[in-house]
Amino acid sequence: MKPGDDTDEAVVPEENHEYWANRSGEFSPGYYAGIGQNEITETLAAVLDHYMASDAEILEVGCSSGRHLAHLLDCGYENLSGIDINDESFDVMADHYPRLARTGAFHTGAIEDLLPEFPDDAFDVIYSVETLQHVHPDNKWVFKELARVSSELLITAENEGNSPQCGREGHEVSLINDDFPLYHCDWKNEFSDLNVAQLLCEPGKRDTVRVFRVL
Repeated sequence: MKPGDDTDEAVVPEENHEYWANRSGEFSPGYYAGIGQNEITETLAAVLDHYMASDAEILEVGCSSGRHLAHLLDCGYENLSGIDINDESFDVMADHYPRLARTGAFHTGAIEDLLPEFPDDAFDVIYSVETLQHVHPDNKWVFKELARVSSELLITAENEGNSPQCGREGHEVSLINDDFPLYHCDWKNEFSDLNVAQLLCEPGKRDTVRVFRVL
């Protein structure tokens, strides 16, 4: 399957999880720690500064080594949590962002396994950066869990077909570098039946940031 193909019959949810749990090299926790913070990091901080108080309970799903959370900590947000399926994430975090590793609460596992364990409204804000786009279509039920566990905001920063070779001409799936599938969604449509309202949509060259209010 090449970029733009709209099938991924060879991939099942379990294989998807195993792929990201064991990822090394490009797109691994060490890879993202090396890149560091970017424009999405700044956008997240600006959104939270506008809508939330500094004592907000914040969860990042797919936090990797914590580059976005580390910036939020520097901005004064201290109630920070993260989920990542790759347990190497938190060793890399301890090396690159030791204060975050000491002060945050972190969980290793798939979001499909961990989110159902949290009570309703466990966090004020839940956000994802290029994570929900890797959830297999069979596991879309987990989006309802995001809305259940968040009491105030859901924020998505995902590739909705922004890149020239990914998701254009109506294709729903791209295979990146002949390596892994990326599922393109319009997240407003995905969340339309989940009792949330979109407050902001900001398309970028790579990702689209959407901010939703949980009703």
